[in-house]
Amino acid sequence: MDQEDGELVSSLESIAAEKKCGCAGAVRSASHMTDIVSHLRQLFNSAITAAYPQIQKPSALIALGKKGVDYQVNSAMSLTKELKATGVNANPRQIAEAIVKNCPPSDLVDKLEVAGPGFINIHIKVSVVSGLLSDVLTHGVRAPDVGEKRRVVIDYSSPNIAKQMHVGHLRSTVIGDCLARIIEYCGHDVLRLNHIGDWGTQFGMLIAHLEDKFPNFESESPPIGDLQSFYKESKVRFDGEEDFKKRAYKNVVLLQGGDKKIRTGWSHICEISRHEFAQIYSRLGIGKELVERGESFYQPLMNDVIHDLKSRDLISEEDGCKVLHLKKQKVPLILEKSVGGYTYDTSDVAALRHRLQEEKASWLVYVVDAGQGLHFQQIFEGAKIAGYSNDSCRIEHVGFGLVLGEGKKKLKSRSGDTVKLKELLDEGVERSAEKLKERGRDEVLSPEELAAARDAVAYGCIKYADLCHQRTHDYVFSFDKMLDDKGNTAVYLLYAYTRIQSIIRLAKSDSGALTARAATTELVLGEAAEVKLAKHVLRFAEVIQRIHEDLLPHVLCEYLYDLSTHFTEFYDSCYCVEKDRETGEVLKINWSRILICEATARVMAKGLSLLGITTVDRM
Repeated sequence: MDQEDGELVSSLESIAAEKKCGCAGAVRSASHMTDIVSHLRQLFNSAITAAYPQIQKPSALIALGKKGVDYQVNSAMSLTKELKATGVNANPRQIAEAIVKNCPPSDLVDKLEVAGPGFINIHIKVSVVSGLLSDVLTHGVRAPDVGEKRRVVIDYSSPNIAKQMHVGHLRSTVIGDCLARIIEYCGHDVLRLNHIGDWGTQFGMLIAHLEDKFPNFESESPPIGDLQSFYKESKVRFDGEEDFKKRAYKNVVLLQGGDKKIRTGWSHICEISRHEFAQIYSRLGIGKELVERGESFYQPLMNDVIHDLKSRDLISEEDGCKVLHLKKQKVPLILEKSVGGYTYDTSDVAALRHRLQEEKASWLVYVVDAGQGLHFQQIFEGAKIAGYSNDSCRIEHVGFGLVLGEGKKKLKSRSGDTVKLKELLDEGVERSAEKLKERGRDEVLSPEELAAARDAVAYGCIKYADLCHQRTHDYVFSFDKMLDDKGNTAVYLLYAYTRIQSIIRLAKSDSGALTARAATTELVLGEAAEVKLAKHVLRFAEVIQRIHEDLLPHVLCEYLYDLSTHFTEFYDSCYCVEKDRETGEVLKINWSRILICEATARVMAKGLSLLGITTVDRM
């Protein structure tokens, strides 16, 4: 779409003053950051209704503009077919002109143009941009108004007891944490759940091995140094020793029956794993908000599900199994095996029911790899058939692709094993430290500042490299690329943030002082680079609104990268602090531009925080 041939059709200032708009005078909000796209959508929905009353429930399509245009309405083409069905024959350009003619006045819009075959170009008033940017400084970086607040359960991470967390857990953990932060930031009541694998037949062999190696485990905590090796030893015995296998199966029965001794062994094994998980979570900045609620929690609830479904004749018997038939899927949910015992289907239905009925959630998010897509389609449909969920519930599987190594194959260690997450984080810290020393940062930063910068870069680059890709796609893991200080990387963003902090320090100011100054200082947006940066800062609200709708964190990464590049353009063309070239003495401070820097830094810090990335003031 090309706006260069845009023909000026109308300026809102020339539209009859008697027309009224519901969003005029209501651009600013005391409690939320202004979402410009939402305001424009409301404005143009009103215009479409006024121009064509026969269109039921219009939804204006608002996109970012190009080549000096702020936004664009792309609704005329789709409306052509709708109008034709009602007997109105008009081409897209005529429709666009009618929409512009019927557009109510707005505090937000400077002028409108119809371009090309029927695009409506929107130019935002610079005076409004200045005022909204001042709001960011005086009221803070707030979330947009997302409407009704919900109780939300987000299920993510989900490692298995007795196994180390590996690179496969990285995506679920990082994406889940990011979405939890954003949804909570929008005002929802969020419960983060870690559905760990703490139940099943593997515990029978682990406990049998525990009985042999540490027979006093009931009275003394077993000194298992490496639980992963312990697991492998028990698996070798299970596969090669018939008597051991029989004891393992017996232990499973005893565990399910609540035997005190076996439950004690199970608890010891779980606790060792929890300690290992906690170390990983601490390094990734994931706190106690992530509540462990493993498969064992739902075991007693599965009987209730089976009883409930049986009582309503929703369960059928097929090949000795108890199943729930689905309408959209050929394969039914298998709720009870022919030999007795429940399945993952049973556990997940019980978990969903508990989250909706007991936790009173109305929005469920499952951050699990894309390979489980069919399973969750079945679970969600089964829950509807069972009456546990309905159309008022928002239930989503947030699927994601694989982490790949060189050659676009599954990332493996040199030995061919799955890469352990601890080893990955260790390497990230080591490489980060080397990179900072290469740049001579060890000579200008204190040991404490250097350590903070090292960790911020190491963990930040790993998270950002994951989040900046469209989550449904696979991505190639490369430390060389993610530690590059050029391009769309966490390192580039962190350096941009620290550059802003250095400018503010040069002006001998800080965030608190600049908040006070913003109340009395007019933000002057005279240069093109100033206007471009300020407008992009204000896009933060619409970006958060979009992620709230589609749960795609890479949109925030793209926004922050663009924000950093726009700031670099601004910094290169607009002086903020003028110094004497010989003495270095500060001669003049442009406080309006310092305030633009501060607003940019605040949005950048908030955005990085929502990604789970820690900022530092010096790097």
